Amino acid sequence: MAGKQVFKTALTELTGVRHPVMLGGMHYVGYAGLAAAVSNAGGLGVITALTQTSPEDLRAEIRKTKELTDKPFGVNMTLLPMLKPPNYDAYAHVVVEEGIRVVETAGHYKGLEPFVKLFKDNGMSIIHKCTSTRHAKTAERMGVDMVSIDGFEAAGHPGETDVGGWVLFAKAQQDLSIPWLACGGMGTGGQLAAALNLGAQGVAMGSRFMATKEAAIHDNIKKAIVEGDESSTTLIMRSMRNTERVYKNETAMRILETEREHPGEFDRIRDYVRGAAYKRAFQETGDINEGVWSLGQVTALIHDIPTCEDLIEGLVNDAAACLRKTSSMMVEN
Repeated sequence: MAGKQVFKTALTELTGVRHPVMLGGMHYVGYAGLAAAVSNAGGLGVITALTQTSPEDLRAEIRKTKELTDKPFGVNMTLLPMLKPPNYDAYAHVVVEEGIRVVETAGHYKGLEPFVKLFKDNGMSIIHKCTSTRHAKTAERMGVDMVSIDGFEAAGHPGETDVGGWVLFAKAQQDLSIPWLACGGMGTGGQLAAALNLGAQGVAMGSRFMATKEAAIHDNIKKAIVEGDESSTTLIMRSMRNTERVYKNETAMRILETEREHPGEFDRIRDYVRGAAYKRAFQETGDINEGVWSLGQVTALIHDIPTCEDLIEGLVNDAAACLRKTSSMMVEN
């Protein structure tokens, strides 16, 4: 069971969770088991919608999560360039029909707007993932409730502006009037404390939750994450302006070589970035060099594979200790 509440923030109030920690959406990781484990530990668990091969598969995964937890959880809906775009409308309507109260959205605002209207018309709360405050302000105008601000350290698609979290979070506090979460490179209680001090209402973490006992990925992948350092990721598809931070493996290095020789020619790397290899490595082979898979620079801060409960409890308790220590440095006049 999750321990006592330590922090009360806009995230805990909006979603009804105990701790200001959210599981970010992740392909081939964000399944019911992990989402439920995060929620049962007091955080906000999130299922990744497009990891499911059809809207009805998503419905089944949502119902499975409901069987595993009676705590709040959400669904991630990401609208990004894909080889074969899914039926986003059908996925979104399943989310509505299943009574989900919190949605994490991501992707270009031109595709997002109708989904914001659909979700808000059905009384849902929306947390939109952004890689710049400019995009966050657009999402704010559209009516989202909260934004997740992703620094350049983040796994997956960190945007094209190369701005790290330390600057981006401070900028969010200056520019935004809606609550925001810190995301990208998050993995320690000290970082949670720093984020709260900067004005964040919590943190969203992806890669850190990959290295937990409940994450349904191969042990070899978890081992690679634990053994990683700050140089263990790289950026691919920069020449296509669809930058992705991934684990620096043999496949990623072949992609980088191809991009240097043929910049912007996606067809030359198409076979390397197909999701089938990503999924096979995670779910079957455990071959860390098969395909490319998203990983954040937080891998440098990951040294164990705890349960979600132990991870979250450790985070919030360490954050509280950090804030008490900081408070003791104040000089009373």
